[in-house]
Amino acid sequence: MSALLDSLAKQFDGDARQRALLDALLQDGLPQRAESWKYTSLRQLERRAFGAAQPVTIDATALAAIPTPRMVFINGQYAATLSDLAALDAGVRVQPLSQLLHAGDTRAQALLAGSLDDTPAHHDAPFAQLNAALAREGALVQVEAGVQAQAPLHLVNVGVAQDGDAAWHLRHVVALAAGARLCLVEHELAAGEHAHLGNVWLHAQLADAAQLTHARVQDAAPRAHVFARTDAVLADKAHYRRVDLELGAALARNELNVRLQGDGAALHADGVLLADGRRHVETRLGIEHLARDTACALTWRGLAAQRGKAVFHGGITIHAGADGSAANLSNKNLLLSADAEIDTQPVLVIHADEVQATHGATVGQLDPIALFYLRSRGLPEADARRLLTGAFCREVVAAIGDATLRGQLETVLDAALGRVGA
Repeated sequence: MSALLDSLAKQFDGDARQRALLDALLQDGLPQRAESWKYTSLRQLERRAFGAAQPVTIDATALAAIPTPRMVFINGQYAATLSDLAALDAGVRVQPLSQLLHAGDTRAQALLAGSLDDTPAHHDAPFAQLNAALAREGALVQVEAGVQAQAPLHLVNVGVAQDGDAAWHLRHVVALAAGARLCLVEHELAAGEHAHLGNVWLHAQLADAAQLTHARVQDAAPRAHVFARTDAVLADKAHYRRVDLELGAALARNELNVRLQGDGAALHADGVLLADGRRHVETRLGIEHLARDTACALTWRGLAAQRGKAVFHGGITIHAGADGSAANLSNKNLLLSADAEIDTQPVLVIHADEVQATHGATVGQLDPIALFYLRSRGLPEADARRLLTGAFCREVVAAIGDATLRGQLETVLDAALGRVGA
């Protein structure tokens, strides 16, 4: 057994169904030759041991830039004193999973049981399996039918140094009833240096004509390990707007799986992957068109600098019967140094007639003509490169309708680009 799995198994505190999931993973170990892990090796990580998160706190001023309403977790543990849900719109309900489980709430128990039934095979998704077996904390977010929430809800997890490296597993469920609308912002942040492991799994359920805008900012500590997965299911005419900024951590893997299950359901998902230093960052998309007249538009931008490595897999499947579907994937990448690496895999599988589908991926460098033009106008080379790189990435956040949120995301993105001199 690997040191990683052995240390995590010692933190088990679940029921028999969760134990069975954990035992299956312990028996077979982490994937070594699975195709879905081809570009992300776990050999070094599996030799690491992680303890349980300890009760720690931070000064509230560290969260001054994140507005309310917000639910805060420190090293994966709910922080009631830093959370503030008073500004929630009527009809929006947010509760910590741990409190619901402690109270014996049947909805929380059903949440865990239901997600266990949908847990993918561990040889493809070992961290989802670990999450299903070990998670006892997270957020349950419910929006009633027809509620048009105005205030964005922020789910914040802050990694803080403690005695020894820690691992945590957060499970979030976001359920929008028919005609409901919500803006959700996930933050993975750091307060000080650490090398923790964070494992987050979010389930999003959008009923008929529901609308979810979901931004995710991953800016974890430089030595941290972050595994994130989102599984979303969209009913008739539901719309999911998603933006991901992958900016931090030493090893980060983000999986976005969306099932367009209802007629007319639509997904608009964009993201930026920034791999600088020796960072390894991977994003995998799995989009399934299962109903008629569904649509997805995916725009992803990758940057690799120094000796960083960025990996992108964009998978779209249009199933039989999903006639009238439209799918578009664009993945453009910039290599900012000779030692950096970018691997991209656009995959389009079509089993239906009368569809519109395009996909494309490019890997290149900054346009030397544009760079020369800016320098000829008096800009120093560093400023010219930063201007071009910023424009390359800003397309991802430009379509966010909320001007305040868009400005916040641009500020975070610009700070990360400045870090690598881009």
